[in-house]
Amino acid sequence: MKRKGNIIILFVFVIICSPLFADAHVKWFTEVTPEKEEIEHILSPLFMTLTVLIAALLAVLTQLLPILDKIPITKRIDTVLDSHRKSSRYILKYGTAIALLIQVLSGTIFAPEFAIDNSIIRILMWVTIILLLIPIHYATKVGALLLLALFIFQLSHSGLFHMLDYGFYLAIIGVLLVGKTKLEDWGFPFLYLGTGLSLCWVAVEKWVYPAMSMDIIHEHAVPTFGFPPGTFVVLAAFIEFVVGYLLVVGILNRLLAFVLTLIFISTTMLFGVTEIIGHLMIHIVLIIFIIEGVSFYDPPINIHRTKISQMVFVFLNFVFTIATFLLIYYRFA
Repeated sequence: MKRKGNIIILFVFVIICSPLFADAHVKWFTEVTPEKEEIEHILSPLFMTLTVLIAALLAVLTQLLPILDKIPITKRIDTVLDSHRKSSRYILKYGTAIALLIQVLSGTIFAPEFAIDNSIIRILMWVTIILLLIPIHYATKVGALLLLALFIFQLSHSGLFHMLDYGFYLAIIGVLLVGKTKLEDWGFPFLYLGTGLSLCWVAVEKWVYPAMSMDIIHEHAVPTFGFPPGTFVVLAAFIEFVVGYLLVVGILNRLLAFVLTLIFISTTMLFGVTEIIGHLMIHIVLIIFIIEGVSFYDPPINIHRTKISQMVFVFLNFVFTIATFLLIYYRFA
């Protein structure tokens, strides 16, 4: 009975939060011209208050996790998932090939906003897909190198700060390249880091260009649960930023991956095919997080041994991280 209650609570949480992630990549769903919000308006009393409260909440969370890990059902789930870790690299390899296949069939590369207008790029994408499907690790490495070349090509056209939205592709390439080498153990930690930083970067976009998100709320009738659109956008960005931050510092990776996957699936009901094309690669990465957990990843929080030092680290690190991302995005994006 208790187990069913936990499942119901999780399901309700997913339904409530799904609109918050509906505009995960706002550039895909709005034609509004980006206009930077004034920094004085971004650093509002609401923003500052939420930053402090969330930092304190995350600090406390570090002490609750060990208790959650001791729950019998959690242990059983971990045991089952641990037995499937050997499949993670195959899921990433073939999942990347499938994601690229869907992209090339839709005439895009990496994201719905990047149309393929070059026959050579289209050919290289097909070659990359074929190489990734070949069950030989040398073919995988060549495919990863071609994928890197395609990323650099798109980087030269779209610019560095635009492509940071999709920085997780570099992490994927890194995992594929170091497979069956002495650096293999560094692959998945890099995947955690790259995906987490990408989510944080995309979240900041909502603070700097709130008008784009508010246009999506209006055009797609996204429910705001009584919050003014401006406030709702701030809250949505905080949730996405926190998820990215937790992936980087190594907190609740498995649970967050599961919740996030359900949330991204739910957003498909709002945006359809565009959402599938854009977020399929993220789905694949999150599935890997669910399977792998944090067993192979030594999160930065483990540097600190005492409870107090861990709490202080998470609190100050979160404030520093959010300030750094916001200032860099505002200055250069």
